[in-house]
Amino acid sequence: MELSIRIRTVFRSLQYRNYRLFFSGQSVSLVGTWLQRIAMPWLVYHMTGSVVLLGLVSFAGQIPTFVLAPFAGVLTDRWNRYHVLIGAQVLAMLQASAFTLLYYAGVLQVWHIMVLSVVWGIFNSFDVPSRQSLVIDLVEKKEDLGNAIALNSIMFNGARLIGPSVAGLLLATAGEGICFLSNAISYLFVIGSLLMMKVNTGKQKRNNGAMLTELKEGFSYAFGFPPIRHIILLLAIVSVMSMPYAVLMPVFAKEILHGDSQTFGFLMGAAGFGALMAGIYLASWKTILRIGRIIPISTAIFGTGIIALSFSRSFLLSLFLMVIAGMGLMLQTAASNTVLQTITEDDKRGRIMSFYTMAIMGTAPFGSLMSGTLAKAIGTPYTILIGGVVCIAGAAYFYTKLPELKEFARPVYVKLGIIPEVVSGIQTASEPSIK
Repeated sequence: MELSIRIRTVFRSLQYRNYRLFFSGQSVSLVGTWLQRIAMPWLVYHMTGSVVLLGLVSFAGQIPTFVLAPFAGVLTDRWNRYHVLIGAQVLAMLQASAFTLLYYAGVLQVWHIMVLSVVWGIFNSFDVPSRQSLVIDLVEKKEDLGNAIALNSIMFNGARLIGPSVAGLLLATAGEGICFLSNAISYLFVIGSLLMMKVNTGKQKRNNGAMLTELKEGFSYAFGFPPIRHIILLLAIVSVMSMPYAVLMPVFAKEILHGDSQTFGFLMGAAGFGALMAGIYLASWKTILRIGRIIPISTAIFGTGIIALSFSRSFLLSLFLMVIAGMGLMLQTAASNTVLQTITEDDKRGRIMSFYTMAIMGTAPFGSLMSGTLAKAIGTPYTILIGGVVCIAGAAYFYTKLPELKEFARPVYVKLGIIPEVVSGIQTASEPSIK
């Protein structure tokens, strides 16, 4: 009986029809996305044997987000975010189809991969803020927002668990092309589920000012409010410094562990498993209170995991450490997302989520470029080690700021009714807060 109640708590956002459709369609599509994300770097490394080109390809796919995400956030607040999301998914399906056609035509080259990666990055600049912003329209009760965000993480990391493992098998048996084809087909599911929704977008407050004015307003709001500013800055630090761990994993699997594509797939799948467990843990929370303290703790867990990974030469030990790293990274990003979505004003949600996107994906190209250059100079293990050390330093700094951040966040939580207003201004250290 208690287990049944626990399960219902974890998956309570699925009671909303629109969210069920979103969850099911995205679950299928994300598996396809991971198939392509695993196949592409493996293909590049197989074609060139170059860690520098591996970093450059990843850079090409991520730099558009750094440039375009702030403008995409303004347009997401100005346009209908539901329609923006559908358009981004359709265009992404066409990109995956182009990959498939070029591969099976036997003409796919590294420069094609770079160009298509840039194209995907452009679409993704609009996809992520619109998708993140739309979640609040899919759940009817605001108190379920944190659960919906956690379920998004479960969905993403469930795909991250399944996708790389399947990709490893497909790469070994059928080649990279089937991964690209599967991704293209998977988009049909998410597009279909979006079209089946009945979303009330009329309540989205539209902004009609000049784009640069709205961009400046969003920037001032994000970086003038300490809780948002510090969360975004820590996300950016972790994104840059976690890129060596992500980008260099094909090299780590092949050169350090002396494995093959299946080794690579299982390592990425292990990270997905850890992240999936973390998502279930977050989804089981009935309230967002005190979720802010998870942010520095999980960042430190991630940093510790990849530091240990840099010293590992055992496949089984590396699998375990990838579980730890995946758990820490997911907890940090999902907890940050939950706090940001909760404390952000609705008419600025698209812009704040674009800064969130920029922090996670927009800064990643610099990490990708750095990882390839550093790995060539000092080796893959030491490059991963440096990333872990910087992440732990960032976590320690954020932790020292928690007392200050909780004081800024408290009035917002009171206004939203998440915590009761304190009588006569008396506050105690034991009160619920962002801490």
